[in-house]
Amino acid sequence: MIWTFVVLIIFLVMSSIPLYGINLEESTDYFYWLRVILASQRGTLTELGIGPIVTAGLIMQLLQGAKLIEMNMNDPHDRSLFTGSQKVMAIFLTTFQILAYIYGGAFGAPEQIAAADKLLIFLQLFFSGIIIILLDEILQKGWGLGSGISLFIAAGVAGQIFWNSFSNVPIQGAESDGLSRGVIIAFFQVVFNPEITHAGTGKVMTVWDLFIRDAGAPDFLGLITTIFIFLVAIYFETMRVEIPLQYTQYRGFKGKYPMKLLYVSNIPVILAQALYANFLFFGQIIAGPTASTRINHPEWKAWLDIIGTFEQTEGTSYLKPTGGIIYYLTPPQGLSSLIKGDVEGNPWVHGIIYLIIFLFLCIKLGQVWVEVSGLGPAEIAGQIVDSKMQIKGFRKSDAVIEKILEQYIPTLTILCGGIIALLSFGADFLGALSSGTGLLLMVGIIQNYAETISKEAAAEQYPAMRAMLGID
Repeated sequence: MIWTFVVLIIFLVMSSIPLYGINLEESTDYFYWLRVILASQRGTLTELGIGPIVTAGLIMQLLQGAKLIEMNMNDPHDRSLFTGSQKVMAIFLTTFQILAYIYGGAFGAPEQIAAADKLLIFLQLFFSGIIIILLDEILQKGWGLGSGISLFIAAGVAGQIFWNSFSNVPIQGAESDGLSRGVIIAFFQVVFNPEITHAGTGKVMTVWDLFIRDAGAPDFLGLITTIFIFLVAIYFETMRVEIPLQYTQYRGFKGKYPMKLLYVSNIPVILAQALYANFLFFGQIIAGPTASTRINHPEWKAWLDIIGTFEQTEGTSYLKPTGGIIYYLTPPQGLSSLIKGDVEGNPWVHGIIYLIIFLFLCIKLGQVWVEVSGLGPAEIAGQIVDSKMQIKGFRKSDAVIEKILEQYIPTLTILCGGIIALLSFGADFLGALSSGTGLLLMVGIIQNYAETISKEAAAEQYPAMRAMLGID
């Protein structure tokens, strides 16, 4: 617990140290939509967040799942070689992403940044990336609990929820109500100052006005949605299908193979959001406000409008899609945004199109992940047979067990993709205090931490159980 706390403190301190040599006021945050998934903080030492680690892990997992690299994860030598290769790839990706940030305009126009400042920015982000990799390594090696990736994501989402609940910074903008950003702080401002008026309309504010707020400010509907999504996600996480097993060598010894309803956990929504974020990133570069300065031909301009149109909201540093294909790949932010509909004013159209695409992607990406990550019926059947077990009432055969698992796994994969897509969409369009993806990630991470702590506690009381619990 102490090592976990120390690692978290170091990461949070790094998230508060600004980068030297950059001017955020003259730049656009192209990576705004990736911040929750990557646990990054713009303009600080954690600008890259866990992006290089996650990307390296996904690449190595896909290479292994596609049998492009052959290794036995039960062999300590192969396992150490795999993790070492993953760290080397993470370092290369760190270098690549830093160069992409600098020359992609994330810190301002590259031609306006001096060579010495570019070198200084590179060194700051490079050594910060190395430190984040080492912090994750500390937890992965067993000094702390869980992994650095999970810890940093959960801390970022929890911080976002806390900020949207208790921030006393006033909301800026023409449509803002002039109250603090934190919905709980705004509640006490209205209760203890009954004569306070809306900054935009001059209307006297009441508690009911906080149920749905303007200008994208956190409101009571979002607070209720956050609590509801949290509880529902925990409920679904605990639901499982249990297949009865029995040992082949010891008669009378029985067991169960549990398969969670959320069979592939939050992986489909993470992959879908990462895919969306990349579309948004390249869409902003290709068709963003600066595109008109590079392309003046009217026919090309029409094609750019089909890709997407953007506007920069007052008081923010990121671009908000307002039309084109990119617009329908971004979730509605709040109930009012959903009711407004598409760019032509048709209500609910934006939300319906986004939900259909999102559902399809989550289900398909979940099915792909099952195939490449060794969670398919054939792989699970092999694991059951290798553990000297069989399904009660059936012959001990890979083919028989695989046929039985085929009745469960494809259905669970589709249900998992559909459920997490609906939960994520519901959290976004009802204006939860964090993104839908962030909430689902935090629920899964907290549950994993609870299971890890329970295993550690059981292992302390019964040391002989350490191997059976998978701790040693």
